[in-house]
Amino acid sequence: MSKPSVTSMRITQLVQRFIEIGVAQADALDAFDTRKFNRLYDRKAEIVNELRARPGDQRRVLLTLFNHPNMQVRLNAAKSTLAVAPQEARAQLRAIQESQRFPQAGDAGMSLWNLEKGHFRPE
Repeated sequence: MSKPSVTSMRITQLVQRFIEIGVAQADALDAFDTRKFNRLYDRKAEIVNELRARPGDQRRVLLTLFNHPNMQVRLNAAKSTLAVAPQEARAQLRAIQESQRFPQAGDAGMSLWNLEKGHFRPE
């Protein structure tokens, strides 16, 4: 049985899948499996794009993940909500950076640097 298309999933299902992807990405990072991480990145992007396309831009539901126990899930949520909740997302990125839990702390720091330098503009 195949997984349902993101377009047919309820928001709660999209959030659950977002979490599963983040946890799997953390595992891939721990195993130094870049190929797996990149495949998962594409799946995460699909979910974020679907949430953005929903009426009212539903990416805000990802703010609920800022307290998730998995650092990669929190990082993904912060980066995915920069356009809809910039202050909260930046605060989350700063907290991840300050945690010094790598590699997510490094990713968060680079994201903040790119935002500050204008190299990245959230959509």
